[in-house]
Amino acid sequence: MAYSTINKSSLYHNGLLYTGNGATGRALTGVGFQPDLVWIKNRNATTPHVLQDSVRGVTKTINPNDGTGDDTISNGLTAFGSDGFTIGGNGSFNQNGEDFVSWNWKAGTTGSGTTTGSGTGTSYSYSVNTTAGFSIIKYVGNGTAGHTIPHHLGAAPEWIWVKDLDATVNWQMYHKLMGNQYTTETNINNAPFSSNSRWNNTTPSSTVVTLGDGNNTNNNGTNYIMYAWTPKTGYSYFNKYTGNGSSNGTFVYTGFKTAFLWVKRVGTADNNYLKDNKRSGTSNQNGFNPNEVQHPSVNNNNAENKASAFGIDLLSNGFKIRGNDAGINANGNDYLFMAFGQTLVGTNNIPATAR
Repeated sequence: MAYSTINKSSLYHNGLLYTGNGATGRALTGVGFQPDLVWIKNRNATTPHVLQDSVRGVTKTINPNDGTGDDTISNGLTAFGSDGFTIGGNGSFNQNGEDFVSWNWKAGTTGSGTTTGSGTGTSYSYSVNTTAGFSIIKYVGNGTAGHTIPHHLGAAPEWIWVKDLDATVNWQMYHKLMGNQYTTETNINNAPFSSNSRWNNTTPSSTVVTLGDGNNTNNNGTNYIMYAWTPKTGYSYFNKYTGNGSSNGTFVYTGFKTAFLWVKRVGTADNNYLKDNKRSGTSNQNGFNPNEVQHPSVNNNNAENKASAFGIDLLSNGFKIRGNDAGINANGNDYLFMAFGQTLVGTNNIPATAR
């Protein structure tokens, strides 16, 4: 079976549910670590998804469901704590009586430098966790194809997310199975399309991400944020599955108990869908299968709802599609996914053996 160097996945990625109270200076704990990327969504209302990271700093917010740039919300996320974060009374973070979910990732090792490759080198800063395979990089574009951004992961990233911080420009996503000639804009429900201006037709290496000359990823003098992940056995996996249109859908082996899942249909335009092991069930039974929470991520600010057509079982060694909605399970269509979780056996890099 799969084994892992990740002894406890909740020290690197974890979800948290909470109910807003509208208070200023509210410290939320239970994340399990000091997060470097915090993604929050009001579950009950049509409000933006909000993203904060330690590289841009507290109160700096971007919305993955739209293309707007960096915003300062003084009463949003105001501090990163050793076991969570502190929030103010802003409605997207802490509306009184509303239910919220946050998804959290740990990076932690920080640094800065000058970018490489073609054109003039520009400044960048980063926070990285090589154990968990996650890096946050803030960089300045130079407008030259072949501009390379160091990611410090030590292995090639397989899922990359980039946003222009200075203007209203669509988010860009790279996935290893789309290839280096394709991108998808995750704040809208479009299908992947060919564009060498984003990734320069160059596969990311173990040291850098290579950019084209397009404004979406590399406009001269523009500030960008990049989130990059590389897979870690028994903890994270980035791949695809093929739908069959049936409630007895595809089983996908990940090698770990799935705690977070992002699904994106690639055959045609469709939403991005998020599942996790905190929210699920048909009667607010959080954490139970089938996970029927229908929650478009990134491109949609709607409240969540529950529908059997979006059901997915989050299992001890992967996940199984139970719904037949085209957003997760059209017959013959391919779906990219990002998954995080915890292998049940063989941690400490020691594979389990049968007796």
